[in-house]
Amino acid sequence: GVHITPQLLKATTGEFALESILLLRLPGRGIGHLGCLGDCANLEWLDLSGNSITQLGPLASLKSLAVLNLAGNRVASLEPLSSCQNLQSLNVAGNRVSSLHQLRCLSGLRRLESLRLRDPLARLANPLCLTSPAYRAALANMLPGLKAIDGQRLSGRGSEFYQLCRDLDNSLGRGSGPGPQQPPVAQPWVTAGFWDPRPSRRSSIVEEAYKQFGEVLRECRELSRRADDTIAQAERALSTRPDPNSFVF
Repeated sequence: GVHITPQLLKATTGEFALESILLLRLPGRGIGHLGCLGDCANLEWLDLSGNSITQLGPLASLKSLAVLNLAGNRVASLEPLSSCQNLQSLNVAGNRVSSLHQLRCLSGLRRLESLRLRDPLARLANPLCLTSPAYRAALANMLPGLKAIDGQRLSGRGSEFYQLCRDLDNSLGRGSGPGPQQPPVAQPWVTAGFWDPRPSRRSSIVEEAYKQFGEVLRECRELSRRADDTIAQAERALSTRPDPNSFVF
């Protein structure tokens, strides 16, 4: 495969010094060896998807790397990434990760929030995804800092939506054996009246706040009027002074 050389990096990025490269895109370039990539000490965003990479050794020196896309390569060992302490997002879909043991090296990455081992849209997966259907739950326990696995939220905003989708998929998949099946009875997702508008309630505290706000607003309008009058008087005085260089009026 292609070796990454200083000439290749400079021609791709237009940078004269490797230390100046912050973002690097090299997808589908037939790369098999990372070469001098480790000299890009300040690299923060790296896309090496769709190549023939097997070894990640040079990446161990990229301390500033935050986003790494290795989808569609031939990587089995992620051990060098244990030194990338700033790594936040990692995509290794379509590689050769076959066991959870190969992912334990990521447990020390405190900032890692997103990990992708499978990409259904691109038809990329790892052997682990096929041999261990429950790998996501095991990963969530092994790497508690993760917020998303394979693009699905585990915590934070959006996690309830994904849980709802999983529950819906499970309910639709029940009773799929041979023989005629009765159509499932649709059940509401929320309780009756959930979407009905609630009557507005205005307490005495809210009423008093509205009253005070109205008074402040009236005072502001009065101050604005006085300021306009003062400015108008100053403009008239300046326009009638005999000495244009004099500001006394």
